[in-house]
Amino acid sequence: MQHAGGSPLPPPHRPGHMSAGPLPQASHAQQPPPPGVPGFSGAPPHHPPAQPPHIQAPQAPAPPPPQVAHPQQQPPRETTGHVQLPTGAPVAVPSPPPAQAPADSTSTTLAVLLIGPAGAGKTSVAKYWAESRRVPTAHISLDDVREWVRSGFADPQSGWNDNSEAQYRLARRTCGFAARNFLANGISCILDDAVFPDRPVVGLGGWKRHVGPGLLPVVLLPGLEIVLDRNSRRSGNRRLTDEEVARIHGRMAGWYGSGLPIIDNSQLDVPGTAQVLDEVLARAITSPPKW
Repeated sequence: MQHAGGSPLPPPHRPGHMSAGPLPQASHAQQPPPPGVPGFSGAPPHHPPAQPPHIQAPQAPAPPPPQVAHPQQQPPRETTGHVQLPTGAPVAVPSPPPAQAPADSTSTTLAVLLIGPAGAGKTSVAKYWAESRRVPTAHISLDDVREWVRSGFADPQSGWNDNSEAQYRLARRTCGFAARNFLANGISCILDDAVFPDRPVVGLGGWKRHVGPGLLPVVLLPGLEIVLDRNSRRSGNRRLTDEEVARIHGRMAGWYGSGLPIIDNSQLDVPGTAQVLDEVLARAITSPPKW
């Protein structure tokens, strides 16, 4: 217990000191030390009154201080060979150039959708256009992505059904994701697909959802004779029957009057068609088509 007078508490017990407990009062009759001891004055030593020991209740150990993570203690970030890539977002409509500057589609980051029937030359033109531009450009072929499927491949030549429809939808969505990621990192894209004007939700509307409103669609539509001749030189599952080619070509004629730019490349080779495509895209940048 603490002393009523508020005197300081005694120091804790140490070896060589007196044990805790009441101490007897010092006696003035105590024999002094023998003469000759240094510091002895001949007066009896004065001892202050003893204090009772202070007993404290046991306390729980204090919790350890919280660990503070210093910047130098954090695990190092892996940077070797690591490049941060922006996430792809829907492609916005390209901003028109200033009035005093002509539109230039050859050095602008663009997203282009090349539409046309089988045999129109979409793949050849898209590949050449991507390779000949001054800025990095990727060619994303829907047929190539669709044919990634091996076991269980749904070939539309054997009949259009739910499986081939789902396969095309999945390929379009995959191409759309790829285009958005390329564009987010400054790489232009050109996609090619046989989009039918009488199926806007599945075709053109689907591409708009997957890529964004800034996608610029252009139609390649040569004459039927040209398309039949080019199709006859194909091989594998990309070659269609003449009846199927004629049916697709007839459906593609619905793009006339749609407002989309149309290129008749019946008399144009691949480089000439790519040059006309650049001219069409320059106008589309200035005045994007309504679709």
